[in-house]
Amino acid sequence: MKLLFASLFALLLAHSAHSQNFKADLRKLNGQIETAYKSHKLTANEYAKLKRERDMIQLTIDKSLADDILTPDEKNKIHSKIVRSRKRLSKYKTNREIY
Repeated sequence: MKLLFASLFALLLAHSAHSQNFKADLRKLNGQIETAYKSHKLTANEYAKLKRERDMIQLTIDKSLADDILTPDEKNKIHSKIVRSRKRLSKYKTNREIY
């Protein structure tokens, strides 16, 4: 019986550890954008585009959390926007653009 409760507790901990925390992901992405801009890996135009995209993601998160319920569709949309922004940042950092 103790083994059953222990395994159930471990399962719940693992599930909560892997739950999506979009605001933390967005803060991390913002830090990466700022770091890349300060190290001159992004142009001012690329930086502005990424900041606008970050603001749109934040607006989407706020709208989705307005009713305190995140549906799977809303989660998928937010996650795909964050992934797209990460890919765009990676592309911008390595495009060898001289400014």
